[in-house]
This record gives sequence, C-alpha cells and structure tokens, in this order.
Amino acid sequence: MGICLKGGMVVNADRSFYADVYCENGIIQLIGQNLDIPSDTKVIDVRGTFIMPGGLDPHTHMQLPSMGTVSSDDFFSGTSAAAAGGTTMIIDYVVPDKNDASMFPAYYEWRERAQKSAIDYSFHMNITSWSDKIAAEMKQLTDNEGINTYKFFLSAKGSLMLADEKLILGFEHCRKIGAMPEVHAENGDMIEFMQHKLLEQGIIDPVGHPLSRPPKVEGEATARAIMLASMVDCPIYIVHMSCKDSVSAVRRAQAAGIKVFGETCPGYLVIDESVYSNPDFTFAAAHVMSPPYRAKEHQNTLWNALHAKTISVVATDHCPFNNNQKALGKNDFTKIPNGCGTVENRLEILWHFGVNTGRLSANEFVALTSANAAQIFNIYPKKGRIEVGADADIVVWDPKKEKTISAKTHHMNVDFSVFEGITVKGCPVYTLSHGKIVYENGQLCTQKGDGQYVKRLKYTFK
Repeated sequence: MGICLKGGMVVNADRSFYADVYCENGIIQLIGQNLDIPSDTKVIDVRGTFIMPGGLDPHTHMQLPSMGTVSSDDFFSGTSAAAAGGTTMIIDYVVPDKNDASMFPAYYEWRERAQKSAIDYSFHMNITSWSDKIAAEMKQLTDNEGINTYKFFLSAKGSLMLADEKLILGFEHCRKIGAMPEVHAENGDMIEFMQHKLLEQGIIDPVGHPLSRPPKVEGEATARAIMLASMVDCPIYIVHMSCKDSVSAVRRAQAAGIKVFGETCPGYLVIDESVYSNPDFTFAAAHVMSPPYRAKEHQNTLWNALHAKTISVVATDHCPFNNNQKALGKNDFTKIPNGCGTVENRLEILWHFGVNTGRLSANEFVALTSANAAQIFNIYPKKGRIEVGADADIVVWDPKKEKTISAKTHHMNVDFSVFEGITVKGCPVYTLSHGKIVYENGQLCTQKGDGQYVKRLKYTFK
C-alpha cells in the first residue's frame, strides 16, 4: 500500500511549490495536484507543513570504540534517534586498527554492527596508517564497496595522526582511485605540547580542553591540509569546522579556485566555550568534543559562512558518551572521551536558530541538511531531493510545532543533552524511510534492520 502526503509545500534546495507526494515500493512515484492514486492508498493530510527530503547526516560515530570505552548509541538506537529528528540516512566512520595490516576486518565489523540500522547508512573509512597495502585496499573499497571518502587526521598524535608526507601520498592516491579525502584539521603536535604544559601547571579540569586546542591550531591545520591537497590537484572535505580561523582558510582557498568543501555542526552555531568553565564536572565534561566549542564571537562567522556557501554541510559528529564514561577523565581532561550526542536535534536547532531568525531560507536549510551532502558524496538525487524516482526518504516539517529539548525525553541513548532546555519552534511530525513511516507525531516506529547499505559512486576527476 502506498502513502500520499496531501496538501503540503514541497521544499527542495532550489525551489518550493505546493504539491501532493505519492510514495510506493520505497520510491517517490508521483508529485502534483489531483494525483491518480490507488484506492487503498494511505492518505495523510499535511496541510500547513513542508514536505522536505529527509536529512542526511554525513558525520556520525555509532558504537565507536574510543578512549577506553564505546560511544553509547549503537546503530539501532542512534539511527532511531536520527529518524525522530527527521534524518533518514547517516554516513558513519569505519576505524581500522592502526596496527592491523588490513582495513577489511574493520570494514566487515562495521557492516555487521550496522545490520540493525533503522534507516539507510553508508561509510567513510579512516586512514590510520599508510602502506602500499592500504593504498591497494582503498582502491578495492572504492571499486567494490562504494566507499568514496577517506578520513585523514592531522591531530591525535600517536594514534590516528599521519605525518605530512603520508598525507600527500594519501591525497594523491584518493584522486587516482576516484575518491575524496576528508580531514580532521587540528595540529596534533601543538595540541600534545599544550596538553603537557597545562597538566604541568595543574590544570586537570575540562577547561583545559579548549585551552589545549585554540582556534589557531584548527586554522593552521585546515590551511595546511588544503595546500597539500591542492598540490596534488585533489578536492578535499574539511569536517566539523568550529572557528573563524578555519573558515578563513576555506574561504581563501575557494576564492583561489581550489575545490574544498566545509562542514560544521549545530553545537558550534549556538554553544560557546563558557560551558567548560562550569564548576560542575559532569556538565563541563559532557561538552568535551574536538574541536571544542568556541568563544561566542566565532558563531556569527559560521552563520555567515553557511549563508555564503563557504560551508556546505551541517552534520553532527554524533558520538555520545554517558556521564559515567565522561568521568574517566575526572582527574585529567585529556582522558575525557571526546564527543556529544546531537543526531536527533540537528534539524530542529538549524531551523530554529537559522530559518526562524531569517539567517537561512527553507531552501538553504534543505541544502545544508541533505541536498549538498547527497551531491558531495555522490548519491544525488537518489537522496536529498523530493522528485519522482528518488528514494521516498521524507520529513514532513511543521514550522509551528514547538518542543523543549531534554535528555529526559530524547531518543538518544545518552543521559545528557548539550541543548538541554532550549525550546525550538519547527519540528518533524512524520519521517518516512523508503516510504515507510518511522516517526509519527512523537512516536518512533523504527524496526531493526530496515536500513539499507548505500554504495556511493566513485568520483570522475578531470
């Protein structure tokens, strides 16, 4: 039986128009007025709402082993929470063992974990070491498994960080095989230096976290990564940009004609670094993520970068840890597991603080939450667009609906919300994944294993 969404306004990244949308067999089949649909169709009156492409969150870490523990959302709880927030696809990161000679064991492990996903999913692959074998496996993963992005770290010295000479080889190889590098851009050498210095001074509390990785550390690494990629003529994607310094580096590169894509996260747009000075360890530690939240002055720059299209994507870097997990760093801020849980609130925060304030149009909202990511990661218009033939991944958005965000009521498996107490106006009322309702008026209807693995086509570089 098909579903017809009747009476709403279709909002794509490029235009908006009133139309009914009929979905059957997981696909959008018809769009228009007075549709000729089967008599047994489930018709849903959505007058007064927007019919938009389901969100695509290209930066999540479900059940990620990290810093002696594992992030608290697994692929079912995390994707269910995503669906409750209007997101219908995630792209998660596979993290191979640095000391393993092959990336395939980690890839198969992530594929197994993700079998329980409630919505569609795909993967990026972290590059944690470099060798001819890794290079050969990258080609296999791109050709056969649909992975067209590889993440490189300029931070995390001693674990994930690669030296510049390895980055150059990795970036060049990405271009050769039709893939794109992503980078976590913070200067790992300077972070390690600052961490030791702060600990020697007796600074062990969460306030040491932002002090050890100031904005210039991010700005320098962003500029360096872009330069290295440009020297081998390879497009590059900068994840979770948080500050003026990285925005300036990306803006300069784009103005020079260099192909670079920027991403930020909702928390950076509304939360500032004062959270780390809170005397309550639990509160301060719950906000520890990297890069850290910045001084309020950086927020306007990020909003302007969204409007100017310097930054193309708002993702989450969803990587939640419960308060008892965060307490692993009670006596040493460098041991606090890094990450926050935001996959459920991404769209609500961006709509409330972006669209409702006039910073963004509804069309720009769609671009930032789904269409741009679908295009950048080569799955458009299968994802990221309401059009005939696209996957029926849809969020029905009520711009007048209000809710107050709280850990007591959210669906993420974490006991803290960085957006606690914020009342937002504009929320999903229906989320459809492949034409099946997975969220309806406050009720989750997700089922384990309904999500499908999405292979992404390799890039064709001139």
